[in-house]
Amino acid sequence: MKKLGRIHPNRQVLAFILMVFLSQVHLETIRYSVLEETESGSFVAHLTKDLGLGITELAARSARVVSDDDKQRLQLDRQTGALFLREKLDREELCGPIEPCILHFQVFLEMPVQFFQGELLIQDINDHSPVFPLREVLLKIPENSQPGTLFPLLIAEDLDVGSNGLQKYTISPNSHFHILTRNHSEGKKYPDLVQDKPLDREEQPEFSLTLVALDGGSPPRSGTVMVRILIMDINDNAPEFVHTPYGVQVLENSPLDSPIVRVLARDVDAGNFGSVSYGLFQASDEIKQTFSINEVTGEILLKKKLDFEKIKSYHVEIEATDGGGLSGKGTVVIEVVDVNDNPPELIISSLTSSIPENAPETVVSIFRIRDRDSGENGKTICSIPDNLPFVLKPTLKNFYTLVTERPLDRETRAEYNITITVTDLGTPRLKTQQSITVQVSDVNDNAPTFTQTSYTLLVRENNSPALHIGSVSATDRDSGTNSQVTYSLLPPQDPHLPLASLVSINADNGHLFALRSLDYEALQEFVFRVGAADRGSPVLSSEAMVRVLVLDANDNSPFVLYPLQNGSAPCTELVPRAAEPGYLVTKVVAVDGDSGQNAWLSYQLLKASEPGLFGVWAHNGEVRTSRLLSERDAAKHRLVVLVKDNGEPPRSATATLHVLLVDGFSQPYLPLPEAAPAQAQDDSLTVYLVVALASVSSLFLLSVLLFVAVRLCRRSRAASVGRCSVPEGPFPGHQVGVSGTGTLSQSYQYEVCLTGDSGTGEFKFLKPIFPNLLVQDTGREVKENPNFRNSFVFS
Repeated sequence: MKKLGRIHPNRQVLAFILMVFLSQVHLETIRYSVLEETESGSFVAHLTKDLGLGITELAARSARVVSDDDKQRLQLDRQTGALFLREKLDREELCGPIEPCILHFQVFLEMPVQFFQGELLIQDINDHSPVFPLREVLLKIPENSQPGTLFPLLIAEDLDVGSNGLQKYTISPNSHFHILTRNHSEGKKYPDLVQDKPLDREEQPEFSLTLVALDGGSPPRSGTVMVRILIMDINDNAPEFVHTPYGVQVLENSPLDSPIVRVLARDVDAGNFGSVSYGLFQASDEIKQTFSINEVTGEILLKKKLDFEKIKSYHVEIEATDGGGLSGKGTVVIEVVDVNDNPPELIISSLTSSIPENAPETVVSIFRIRDRDSGENGKTICSIPDNLPFVLKPTLKNFYTLVTERPLDRETRAEYNITITVTDLGTPRLKTQQSITVQVSDVNDNAPTFTQTSYTLLVRENNSPALHIGSVSATDRDSGTNSQVTYSLLPPQDPHLPLASLVSINADNGHLFALRSLDYEALQEFVFRVGAADRGSPVLSSEAMVRVLVLDANDNSPFVLYPLQNGSAPCTELVPRAAEPGYLVTKVVAVDGDSGQNAWLSYQLLKASEPGLFGVWAHNGEVRTSRLLSERDAAKHRLVVLVKDNGEPPRSATATLHVLLVDGFSQPYLPLPEAAPAQAQDDSLTVYLVVALASVSSLFLLSVLLFVAVRLCRRSRAASVGRCSVPEGPFPGHQVGVSGTGTLSQSYQYEVCLTGDSGTGEFKFLKPIFPNLLVQDTGREVKENPNFRNSFVFS
């Protein structure tokens, strides 16, 4: 085997830009040759050297060798680049009489796609001898035949071609005939028997000669046939065909027994010598199986279905023989007309069933199409549906690549069913469809998304540790590990918030837990961020805000601000016996650390040393007389006031009051009722709540002033027991009351004396003073009541 020279027209490569990685298609053809019948596995050529590629490049780029007829007769070693025969090649089987016999193949590489066109010339060897169709030929020659007359003989067939094919004919030596070898227009060699001298039937009626056919091989091969020559009586006119050759076209889909053509031969002789019969002359088996001829009429009929893709034309030799044994030869050329009877074929060479999303111009498949028809019937159109993000790109020799037109999104569509339709241009049009399924693999291109941008969770205070207080949830549109979400607490924006000791989060499901018991009075709400991250690469994340509201529980009992309940000497409230019903004795002031209805306070008289003498207003804690006082009433009274909140269950506290009935108040100082109890109780609860808020602030200031007063009293130990040192001037009128329910009313002024000996800062007494009398009768009251010269005036 020898390698044919490669063609280098101008060493330019025509590049086709494919959708993958600028794949190159080489128009330059690499050519090799090999002798037929060479054993399988024989070396043909080194592709790496001829293609200009590295040894490892063939394997790295998945090189393949594909033949046009779909039969893998060549084998490529990707590691060495060597091209071998996969099977023994028979030139006669592959090409028949066609010369030269060329096997076309393609070498294509993936990643990136690149094609090379190749041809393998199969050289003929002399492995066939000439063969005659018959063992014996009978030739009838009239005795009046003149020297130089030619008599056609049987043609021998040699499957070899070129110099190995049939070259000449010889005949056994004799004195009457010799062989003349002539070339036919189709390249075949025909033997004609040439008469050398006149014949005499009476001298020799029969000749038996051996016809030998020789090819041009080395050594030559031969075939023989026996020729029997009968010398006939005179019949000096042989039949002659009216037209020769006959030409006719027949559709390949013609039905059986269809008439093809009728031939006609005439013989000018009369009688039996002028009667002509027809027959096929030296017909091959293929022609005998396909056509038949009527011996009488000369009509040729179709016996076998025609196939244009196998045989495109037939040369049929017709013999017309008269009654005297003379014959004439004619030729009928039958052209088979192609019809569109073969649908297009689609052969997939490479298919990728899964492609990643967001990867543009990805090669999905490499395939080629073929139609065995010819002309317009063999031209094809390849297409896919328009609504898909894919495009077809033609390459070399009906090869196509299917590539993505744009980046795909798995979250929008995870699978595509692509139907490739191939239609020819024949009449009627035939088409072939093939569907391929392409899966879109996931890429981590979606961050987790919380179901809400912010969450509000409600937790009642005094909860148990590790209490599940709520959940956050995030979803990821990706799949697999790219969609697996883990949750975490993000650093708080407030650096003073001890988030790590307040809550924790389950990393797998987003459940939030309170780590310790919460106290509404210490922390009403707190805000933090949670993060959700997937497990893809790179990791994508998002965050959401969580607001935890601590709900108040009724866990604080009311606290009595006044009178002080610290176990020291009680402060006695002075009430003149001349007081009218509804006289304000004092006011119980209390607060509650809770909020809402848990801090709504109500007052009621729990115990009294003399029932019915005093009453407590439920909403403001004011203690008033219920009736006129008499001399029979005891001078000292002890009252227990119950302060209760509105929580569930309610909490309560008690305040103990000591009331002393006195006669020492002069009549001008006796207060007139500002308002009847019934009228005061009609006030709206809303007004008390507003006033309570301001009262808390006033009581705080009052406590500070009391502390200062106590300090001053300790410094004047020489003073009398009833004498108090106080700051000069009255308290401002706007400093009243505390929050909740019931505090100091802004409608009254109180005169308070602090004890000077105890230093505890407790109230000695608290009595109302009329504002319009305070300035006018100050001097007179000091005289009459020397023990109360220095007193606090609350306004």
